[in-house]
Amino acid sequence: MIKGLKAFTLKMVAGANIASILIMLLAGYSGYLEPVNHSFLANIGLAFPVFLFVNFGFLVFWLIFKPKGVLIPLLGFMVCYQPVRAYIPFNVQSSVPDSAIKVLSFNVWVFNGRNEAGKPNPVLEYLQEQKADIVCLQEASPYGIRQETIDSVMGRLYEYSDTSCTNAGEDVLAVYSHFPIIHKEKIAYKSAGNHSAAFTLDIKGEDIVVINNHLETVGLSPEDKENFKTMIKGEVKRDRAEKESKRLADKLGEATKIRAPQARAIAQFIRKHSYQSVICVGDFNDGPLSYTHRTIADGLTDCYIATGNGPGISYHEGGFYVRIDNIMCSKDWKPYGCKVDTKIKASDHYPIYCWLKKTPKSLKNR
Repeated sequence: MIKGLKAFTLKMVAGANIASILIMLLAGYSGYLEPVNHSFLANIGLAFPVFLFVNFGFLVFWLIFKPKGVLIPLLGFMVCYQPVRAYIPFNVQSSVPDSAIKVLSFNVWVFNGRNEAGKPNPVLEYLQEQKADIVCLQEASPYGIRQETIDSVMGRLYEYSDTSCTNAGEDVLAVYSHFPIIHKEKIAYKSAGNHSAAFTLDIKGEDIVVINNHLETVGLSPEDKENFKTMIKGEVKRDRAEKESKRLADKLGEATKIRAPQARAIAQFIRKHSYQSVICVGDFNDGPLSYTHRTIADGLTDCYIATGNGPGISYHEGGFYVRIDNIMCSKDWKPYGCKVDTKIKASDHYPIYCWLKKTPKSLKNR
């Protein structure tokens, strides 16, 4: 009787483990679904870490109660190797060559203009410390801080700078560089208030296209974020939680639909400039398993996946913890030591930086 009950229980656990792997598989490869037609499923990638943790829990269970069963969760990790590596990469670090350049991307949240008057701006202080060769900023509007203050600091650090903004002037993308900026153009796509722009830099005699992105914002209000955190803690009644979950899913789905053509427009721009060297950075407002990320990364190297370690959470506000800030490069660059820097909390994003070295065989003459 007891033996039969144990066998039945193990079969049930095995079935649950297999079911969780199937959902993990769907979540992990959800970036291959077209968001316009599958907006809900396209966002299921946000749940991937949950099922990753669940599968790990099954691994521990099998190790304790029936070691042979460990093959099931191990198979799950194997079939999901690509999304697991994309979500939480681990890499052996190598020393950065002297000839590498440091690239930094940071959504500065309008320079945290709410900091106390008379005190140094924390964002500007951070940027001074980093000594990056190329700095790409998103949400760089001078709200709550004077443009003269920004210029007085960044102007001392960088000889070259340029900005791009939406027609309404609200969404500002800024680039600061030790290398001459010789051209810029917006990448055409529809958006309520976000945009992308390509800046051509003369780096050691070669034209390098640096694409700075701030893709469509999800548009969650502070109330939405607070409600989400409350739900995560289990402090909301079931009926209200179901309503709130559906409302949030609808908002996420609508934003995902808008970002899909934006991502395609950026990818098309990159293909059009495939004869040039490309560095693509910024706030994608979408995770590493999303359609947006997969579409833009096609043909590029994701520097964090290639050289970073851990989940690299770059957005940390309102209970939504995900890596949505990226640095990517064409294959003629070798990345080193990509990192999401969690030591500055002045923005709702953490900055991401990386060192890039041009491969000798790819050097081109202008």
